[in-house]
Amino acid sequence: MKIYNTLTRTKEEFVPINEGKVGIYVCGPTVYDFIHIGNARPMIVFDTLRRYLEYKGYEVNFVSNFTDVDDKIIKRANEQGVDSKVISEKYIEEAKKDMASMNVREATTHPKATEEIPDMIEMIRILIDKDYAYEVNGTVYFRTRKFKEYGKLSKKNIDDLRSGNRDLLVSGEDEKEDSLDFVLWKPKKEGEPSWESPWGEGRPGWHLECSVMSKKYIGDVIDIHAGGEDLIFPHHENEIAQSEAANGTEFARYWMHNGFLKINNEKMSKSLGNFFTVREIADKYPLQVIRFFMLSAHYRSPLNFSADLVESSKNGLDRILTAVDKLRGFANNANNGSDAAIEKELAAYEDKFDAAMDDDLNTADAISVIFELVKFANVNITADTPKDTAVKALSVIEKLCDVLGIITEKEEELLDSDIEALINERQEARKAKNFARADEIRNMLSDMGIILEDTREGVKWKRA
Repeated sequence: MKIYNTLTRTKEEFVPINEGKVGIYVCGPTVYDFIHIGNARPMIVFDTLRRYLEYKGYEVNFVSNFTDVDDKIIKRANEQGVDSKVISEKYIEEAKKDMASMNVREATTHPKATEEIPDMIEMIRILIDKDYAYEVNGTVYFRTRKFKEYGKLSKKNIDDLRSGNRDLLVSGEDEKEDSLDFVLWKPKKEGEPSWESPWGEGRPGWHLECSVMSKKYIGDVIDIHAGGEDLIFPHHENEIAQSEAANGTEFARYWMHNGFLKINNEKMSKSLGNFFTVREIADKYPLQVIRFFMLSAHYRSPLNFSADLVESSKNGLDRILTAVDKLRGFANNANNGSDAAIEKELAAYEDKFDAAMDDDLNTADAISVIFELVKFANVNITADTPKDTAVKALSVIEKLCDVLGIITEKEEELLDSDIEALINERQEARKAKNFARADEIRNMLSDMGIILEDTREGVKWKRA
């Protein structure tokens, strides 16, 4: 398999550190709200990477964190008058629900930043001892210029980085030895969670968290470090600097970054009114369609989210699911025996699928192969096809779809009476202020393609 390595800007043959095993670290969301559709892309893409590596026989240690201490979490907690842990725990659970709805498997480990503070303090100690970090009035900074390879991932020249770059600057700039030095530990402020440290009460810097969690759950060197391309600088650049300075070894062998997601050809932002959570999208489309849509483009390409493109993905997925249903019928009813010529063609489609995925996880081409296979099956697999061959055709399509995380079971369509009963139950739950159950029913109906609209005249519904 070849992977495009952001570090070298080339496609490289993937060779794991330990034969047969792969350690992958993916930067997870900051949990202060429901995850948005932009968060969904790396979740889906790198879940697919994991699935494909496992399909190829690797044992994968997949680590993806939750950033559960952050300015945004603290702000939300203060607004609601609750402890920041209440906010982070709530949205971790909501994120897991959305991930499950997109058929994103749980990580081998989902570390939380707040549970790894002692190890973060230890890494800061090491960096201070090695003269890569220094403390001023309770804040600990990393000496950016001391790390000679700074900028090797983002290809930025440290001398060209102006001190006005807000991505690198932090409060207390006048205390720093250099305007480009970044924070490893920040002192406590009123109304913020904090932990004891040799430098006083405070909390870790964001960049440090991922360095420590990846080291603990994977090791000093990661096979693949992944995330959105917006994290290349400064987050991943800073991770490299502090990890390699502390550990004295390479931090990650391969760096993978997915492209940006746009909404109707515009950057997603709340100010433009085109900011959507996964939960909001689920009210309009089954999340399996969203997964299929996300994988229909190469992960490094920018992706434009629009109603027309998603509708096209819905139709494409329906074609595949209809073909699978048809094959199930033939596999159940066909006569025993096999057709060697057809099975040879099926094996060729598997090889073609593997070739696409081996070429830097090209899911777009892999989906094209599945469409070709569906077309072949529709023409060549009939009620007269021997049972073993029909079963083989079904097995191949299901296996390739599973690698992409596409569920091939068609959900049974609800009867109108079933829908009305669930809507009534939802209304009763809302009256009883059981909003969790009300939301659960709405999401359940949404996943089944039922769109609800709350109006003054009552709840109206339609099939998607």
